[in-house]
Amino acid sequence: MTPVQVTGEVLSLRRIGAYNAMTVVAPGVAESAKPGQFVTVAVGGPDTSMLMRRPFSIYQVRERGVYGGTVEFVFSVEGRGTRWLAHMQPHEPIDIVGPLGKPFALPREPATCVLVGGGYGSAPLFPLADALRERGCRIDFVIGAATEERLFGALDAKRISATLSVTTDDGSVGLRGRVSDPLPEVLATTKADVVYACGPMPMLRAVSRIAEEAGIPCQIAVEEMMACGVGVCMTCVLPVVGDDGETRMVRSCVDGPVFHGERVRFDDIGTIPADAVGAPEPPPEPKPVGKRAAKAQQVAEAVR
Repeated sequence: MTPVQVTGEVLSLRRIGAYNAMTVVAPGVAESAKPGQFVTVAVGGPDTSMLMRRPFSIYQVRERGVYGGTVEFVFSVEGRGTRWLAHMQPHEPIDIVGPLGKPFALPREPATCVLVGGGYGSAPLFPLADALRERGCRIDFVIGAATEERLFGALDAKRISATLSVTTDDGSVGLRGRVSDPLPEVLATTKADVVYACGPMPMLRAVSRIAEEAGIPCQIAVEEMMACGVGVCMTCVLPVVGDDGETRMVRSCVDGPVFHGERVRFDDIGTIPADAVGAPEPPPEPKPVGKRAAKAQQVAEAVR
C-alpha cells in the first residue's frame, strides 16, 4: 500500500453537526485505503506560510464514481488550516497524500466486535464496521461526545450495529458521562471478542484499561499530531512496548496510528521513559568537594 500524492478535486463539503465532511476525488488513494488509515492535505494554497500538511482519518471511500475514486474525511475547525479547508468550494483543486499509516487488523473468523468512538473520532470506525460485517462479525457501537451536537454518526451506528450506547458529558442525549462509563457492561453483555477505539487520548487510555482488565484485545487509533505523516519530523512519537517487551519511541504516522491499547504507555506520553531503547543516559551525580575547593569555586563564579 504505497501512498501516492495527487492533485484531487473537492467534490462536496457538508456540515454534520459541529463538523465538516469533505469528499475529494482522489484516484489512487481511494482504491488502496484500508480502515484506520489517514490522509494528509496541503492547506492554504500555493502561496501560504502554512507549510505542514494536516492529517485526517479516512471516513469513507468509494473506489469508483462518476469522477473517479473518492475519499471522505471529517474535521473540526480548530485553526487556520482547517478554517481554510472549511471555505473551499466544489471543483477546487486540493493536494492530498494517502493512504498513510497502518490499518486496523481484522479477525480471521467471525467475532463480536465493540467499536468505541469519541467525537468525530468515530469517523474511521464506520469503514471498519463495513469490513467487519463483510467477515460475518457482530458489531456493537459505543459513542460519546461532550454534547449532542458533537456526537458523530449516531444514526448510522444504530442502523448497522446490534446495539448502540450513547453518552454525552452534559447529558443532552443518551447517558450522562464519559464514553468509557458503559463500556464494562457492554463488554460483559455482548461477550465481546475484541475492542476497536478511536478518539482523544484520555478516552483511549480509559478504553484500553477497561479492555485489558476484561482480558479482551483492544486496538486503538491514536490522534497524535502528525505534522509530516511520513515519519520524518518525529512530532508524533509515543512510548510503546514491543513484542520483545522492550519500550521504544515509535512514530504514530508510520508505526501506527493503530496500536494494541495495552502496549501504549499512556502515563509516559510526552516523555522518553528511562527504560526505553535509546533513552539518553541520566546526567552524572555531582561529585562532593571539600570546603576549600567549594570556596574556590564560589570565588571563581563570583568574578566571571
